[in-house]
Amino acid sequence: MNHYLEKFGFQPPQIDLKPNSNLGLIVVIPCFDEPNIIDAINSLATATPPNCQTEVIVVINHGVHQSVKIKNHNQKSALAIAEWQKLNKPFFHLHVIRAFDLPKKHAGVGLARKIGMDEAVARFHMVNRDGVIVCFDADATCDQNYFMAIENHFNDHLKTPGAAIKFEHPIAGLDFDDDIYEGIINYELFLRYYNQGLKYANLPYAFHTVGSSMAVRSSAYQEQGGMNKRKAGEDFYFLHKIIALGHFTEINTTTVRPSPRTSDRVPFGTGKAITDWIQNSTNEYLTYDFRIWEIIKDFCAIIPQLQQSDLKGTTLYKTAKYKCLIDFLEQNNFHLNLEEIRTNSTSEPAFLKRFFVWFNAFRILKLVHFLRDEQFPNQPLVEQAKLMAIKRGFYRAEINNKDLLIAYRTFEAKKN
Repeated sequence: MNHYLEKFGFQPPQIDLKPNSNLGLIVVIPCFDEPNIIDAINSLATATPPNCQTEVIVVINHGVHQSVKIKNHNQKSALAIAEWQKLNKPFFHLHVIRAFDLPKKHAGVGLARKIGMDEAVARFHMVNRDGVIVCFDADATCDQNYFMAIENHFNDHLKTPGAAIKFEHPIAGLDFDDDIYEGIINYELFLRYYNQGLKYANLPYAFHTVGSSMAVRSSAYQEQGGMNKRKAGEDFYFLHKIIALGHFTEINTTTVRPSPRTSDRVPFGTGKAITDWIQNSTNEYLTYDFRIWEIIKDFCAIIPQLQQSDLKGTTLYKTAKYKCLIDFLEQNNFHLNLEEIRTNSTSEPAFLKRFFVWFNAFRILKLVHFLRDEQFPNQPLVEQAKLMAIKRGFYRAEINNKDLLIAYRTFEAKKN
């Protein structure tokens, strides 16, 4: 047992089989009441094998408080995987962890990911390798080059602690109703609009944080205290800890395809967004006003000056349109935090690094919501997404939200 597992591990290692000495990739899949887990496994099994040895860990999980129906479904998932293993010989070792009757306080996707990722740490520790832990979902599929692209990326980027993998929800076909496809087009466009807003403002952590589309080195995972136990948003909080290490990258040479299905398991995220869309009486999807990103961009432009001068000495402090920004900063004890940052910074790079630890992605999200509530109410998504595309230089007169989403996808794949 290594130091991380002794200090932060949720439970002792569960897998008895000794790993191969060439183990380099482990895919972790949380599975809660999942009818399509075999589809996800088949997608991975039909991918091209990488050069290193690979394992897939499925964490079938439920809380002690969950219904008998859900617990029975999970038992069926375990049996289905066992039957699949009898009939198939994939290139990877497939392991199932039955994380049943977890404590009500923590049971959820965060703990399920943690159980699997901690197990991966133990597996890599046994063979003394700093392998890559990859997060996938039980309702997702992937491109055939999935494993090869991830392996090559981490071999080519030796300094990267982790990476966000390109994702694309299905936006057409016969598997779902038209209103679900319409909803997922809007939701993914919303995600990409937000990410481009971060980039437009020149923030250093403009990366997608999608739980089914992320990978991290075992050493970085341990250094940042592992996965959290959050019941939702675990991917956002976890990845931003990894991003803070620096040298974070994106893998755009393969694609993960998360499901656009409805769901009520978590208070936000894809499933909840699609459920809300279906139940909403209006056909208009709203998002943050583009002017919010202009406000944040202007603030980011003066941040280097703050190493030597106070906020009150800047033009922003004296201009009416930035009043809500100033109010937010003051409510968050900006002046005290700025003084602490200055005191502990001996150079501009050190100052900026420490500043953005305070002005992190979570605080940005709170600022965006504050500006939305106090100054700039939400606006129609397509209108704002078109304006962002114009400002970012990739708008080509797309006529509908689907074409606009495709333009966002193409731009992000080329620019990142």
